[in-house]
Amino acid sequence: MNKNSLLSMQDLSAEQILSVLGDAKSFNSSHKDWQLPKHNALVANLFFEASTRTHFSFESAEYQLGCKVADFNASTSSVTKGESLYDTVKTFEAIGYDAVVIRHPKDEYFKELENINIPILNAGDGAGNHPTQCLLDLLTMYDEFKDFKGLNVVIAGDIQHSRVAASNKQALEKLGANVFFAGPEEWQREGYPTMDFDEACKWADVVMMLRIQRERGASLANMSDEEYLEKYGLNDRRYQMMKENAIIMHPAPVNRGVEIADHLVEAKKSRIFKQMSNGVLVRKAVIKRAFGYEPF
Repeated sequence: MNKNSLLSMQDLSAEQILSVLGDAKSFNSSHKDWQLPKHNALVANLFFEASTRTHFSFESAEYQLGCKVADFNASTSSVTKGESLYDTVKTFEAIGYDAVVIRHPKDEYFKELENINIPILNAGDGAGNHPTQCLLDLLTMYDEFKDFKGLNVVIAGDIQHSRVAASNKQALEKLGANVFFAGPEEWQREGYPTMDFDEACKWADVVMMLRIQRERGASLANMSDEEYLEKYGLNDRRYQMMKENAIIMHPAPVNRGVEIADHLVEAKKSRIFKQMSNGVLVRKAVIKRAFGYEPF
């Protein structure tokens, strides 16, 4: 597999993470108009799951870097005839594509692709990994706090089904942050330390909320949205508990009035839409790395 692929946060050391974040910040300042020296690089976006932010921020990043972009549609491809993921990706390699971006519902789908030689950028695999979401989360925290050592982060909600929780745990612990988790007992993961959410809101510098992933089987029987918000979500009472300089994050899509009160999505402490802006910067940095170019 190509050494410049990005499949999980385990692929990056702490130093490499900071290097990617530095490149992302440069794309927002001194290198706004930088394009790949290899003009018209061909990139295919293979999304086997629905996506708005990840899909279109990758596409925005690709176009800004001067790439030629193909959006793959599984429903009109040979996947409907039984073609394997490996054969699909190998086809793109064989017909001249320079890199692929893949989102797939199977955990660690990339283990099937070890004989692919072009860079693979993982846009999310099942409940396993979401490295570029993690990197944009880290950039948002870094913009705010300038360091990760000793940073207190609580990730709350549907931990069991969340690739965002998994990737952030790997990276934040590597960078020296303190990470705890909160939410329904049914959705906890072994090895993920928990904290009472009320106490966590008082303690945390970053409160990251997660969506209930019903498409992966998450369900709390007989609990209304209002009950979930009161018991496990970020409501006004918990917002008032937060530190003055603490921030709210969410990978989105946001179920307003479920994991977070509607009016708090754009509250003073919220950085949810800033995360989305940072997503383009991070994905530009990751694509630049995939094509083998050194950090700025």
